[in-house]
Amino acid sequence: MMLRYALKTVRARKGGFLGAFLGAFLALMCAAALITACGTLLETGLRGTIGTERYAAAPVVVSADQNVHQTTVKQKKGKTKVKHKAKPIAERAWLPDDLAARLSGVAGVDRVVPELTFLAQPLTPTGSVEKSRPAYGHAWDSAALTPYTLTTGTAPQADGDLVVDRYLAERAHLKPGDRLTVQSTQSPRTYRVTGIAAPTKAVRHQTSLFFSTAEARRLAAHPGQVTAFGVLPAKGTDTATLEQAVTKALNGTTAQVSAGDERGPVEFLDAAAARTRLISMGGAMGGTSLLVAVLVVVGTFALSVQQRHRELALLRAIAATRGQIRTLLGREALIVGAAAGTAGALAGLPLGSWLHSRFVAMGAVPATLQHTVSVFPFFAAIIATLLGAWAAARISSRRITRIRPAEALAEARTERTRPAWGRILAGLALLAGGTVLIVVLSFLRTEPASTPVTFLAVVVLATAVALLGPLLVRAAAVILAGPLRLSGPGGRLARANLRGNAARMASVVTPLTLLIGMTCTVLFVQPTLGDAARAQAREGIRADWVLAAQGPGVPAEAARQLRTHDDIVTEVVRTTVRVGLDKYAAQGVTPGGLARTWDPDVTAGSLNHLKSNTVAVSELAADQLHLKPGSTLKLTLGDGTPATLTVAAVYAKGLGFGDLTFAHDLIARHVDNPLATSVLVSTARTQTQLATTLREFPAVEVLAPAAADSIQAERQQANAEVNYLAMGLVLAFTAIAVVNTLAMSVSERVREFAMLRLAGATRRQVLRMLRTETLSVLLLATALGSGIALAVLTAFSIGMTGGAAPAVTPLVYAVVVAAAGLLALVATALPGRVALAPRPVTVATAKE
Repeated sequence: MMLRYALKTVRARKGGFLGAFLGAFLALMCAAALITACGTLLETGLRGTIGTERYAAAPVVVSADQNVHQTTVKQKKGKTKVKHKAKPIAERAWLPDDLAARLSGVAGVDRVVPELTFLAQPLTPTGSVEKSRPAYGHAWDSAALTPYTLTTGTAPQADGDLVVDRYLAERAHLKPGDRLTVQSTQSPRTYRVTGIAAPTKAVRHQTSLFFSTAEARRLAAHPGQVTAFGVLPAKGTDTATLEQAVTKALNGTTAQVSAGDERGPVEFLDAAAARTRLISMGGAMGGTSLLVAVLVVVGTFALSVQQRHRELALLRAIAATRGQIRTLLGREALIVGAAAGTAGALAGLPLGSWLHSRFVAMGAVPATLQHTVSVFPFFAAIIATLLGAWAAARISSRRITRIRPAEALAEARTERTRPAWGRILAGLALLAGGTVLIVVLSFLRTEPASTPVTFLAVVVLATAVALLGPLLVRAAAVILAGPLRLSGPGGRLARANLRGNAARMASVVTPLTLLIGMTCTVLFVQPTLGDAARAQAREGIRADWVLAAQGPGVPAEAARQLRTHDDIVTEVVRTTVRVGLDKYAAQGVTPGGLARTWDPDVTAGSLNHLKSNTVAVSELAADQLHLKPGSTLKLTLGDGTPATLTVAAVYAKGLGFGDLTFAHDLIARHVDNPLATSVLVSTARTQTQLATTLREFPAVEVLAPAAADSIQAERQQANAEVNYLAMGLVLAFTAIAVVNTLAMSVSERVREFAMLRLAGATRRQVLRMLRTETLSVLLLATALGSGIALAVLTAFSIGMTGGAAPAVTPLVYAVVVAAAGLLALVATALPGRVALAPRPVTVATAKE
């Protein structure tokens, strides 16, 4: 019976009551779309396919282990528990080439093809090589792995010969006999194009350059090692049999055997690493979206129930039980939730696809990680929407179902003067919880740990505002009483509404507070961290000039040409290393004369002791790993090579220079790109003189430290744009909630506006009253949202940078507040004008 009545109720809604249902529908639909989009990203990270291109003709591929492993054994209550964990390394791991002999002897193997993959950037006119198709060098002997076949010309024989793929040849207008300069792991070298090769299957995500075997080994710079082995089967041997045989032959080694779709991650290491990043990003977005959605949906349903208070009170008066009212509201919510969830989930599928494409365009996710969509995010969003709608209806109906029918009828006309004690206590508890999160945030010193706490603190404090909203609105009415009284009749009416309808006004304050607080936090978190890091870098760089490259990096030969008896040249190579399973940003620097170009603010030990067997660590790393000068540090370098080093120094500017600093040559031997990311030069020579010396390296620029800092700021801004996009959808959802809530709040006041008109108020006075109310609510929401953001950003700054100095740009902050104000005014004015359109007499005499 209650289901039938719920269906009739939904169908029969008119006027403001219809607006309540539409408002709830819109909030739930947006929530479902957001959850579905985040779910598709999460699923792509978990199950996304990485198709192979380079190894298309090799059904089985043998590669090195790309993970660092940790096994823990615990004894508990007489039982032994073994737990194994693995984390990916940053660079490509290499295999010993003598495994080829073992593989060749495996039954069913026809041929074992060693593979070398290394940096090989053709220095062609701009546009010849796309960012989406990075260039790699290989030995021509491994062309059979795709396979590539010559379409014209001959294979490379001499060290100066080169074969390019057809795609590069067409874009750069190359033909056999032309000369092409290539920047690889060594100094740039000009090669003679001897041939053009084309793959038998489509290769869309890379550009291939093929060298002679001897030249490829020289450029790979890993003597006695290979990137991988492609195993080609003998006639009649199927892939499964071959994979089992190869796996058995390699038993006892760390080599990994891959077949089918598992070959893709071996080829595209960035795509494999992007899976983890996408899981983290999708999870963070989904979690934040879910928390925001719950807050918004509960607020929307609370306003909807408040607007129907008289109807529900009458049902109670004619003997409807508490359980029947709860069942009615719950089933109405499920009906609306089912429709909204289905519509939102359908809209979320293309939204997720668009998000993935934007992340690919920004470089946050490689195109080789294919977007994966299944029914799981779709149904998960619908289920979450149904549960959210039902829970929101139950929470919103607590008051109307707990009081006596007579009290319900009385409250239908006049709002309670004081919120329920339970609501106040819950609000205070959340306020205390938010305060605890802020205190905890001030002690978190790593970005992965602090970022989720940052946004969680904003949501928790905004929820506290939602619960304490009526009290805050009444307090604001008292504070603003003077200015409102002076603003004329509209101001006095607005003040009366703030005091008499605090719950309704509070429902508008909450989404506005969340919008301003969350937007400010999103916009200023990255600048707070980035500005502090750049400030430390500026203070620590003592060099007169900085070399930067437009291509993959600054060659070592360029640094050698500048290095003289009087001039100090410091090459900097960056990577990440693992200490245990924990990842640390690291760099390699040239130790000689380091004090003249670089000062990380050493607090213990000395950089004079920095050698191939020592390391300098930041204060943060020293605290986390319990290190001091003379301590032993065991770690895993970027390519998986274990190393045991002695701590030579501890420095303070870890935010600007990374947590671990090694000798340059140690790091350069264990990274995919050994070219320097920057070179610091201390010299009396001018910029022009340095540029003249480096004329053989046209891609290398000589910059003042300030100019290099500006380039770094641009890179940080590009990285921050990914976070802005990720959280932008949450902010857009919150903005829609603001408009939705304001429209619902105004649409229910048609009768009130009509009575004011009949009492003598003009249309303009009513609109002025409405505008004054909105500005008052906006002022309160701005104060609360700004306060929340400031507290959270200050705690984040203390934890991450050591100082209470969040980077807040006044102009950006003003734009945020102005945008929120414009949104609120428009969302109030348009429904207000619609509500004033009918004749007052008609509205006042109409049946409720």
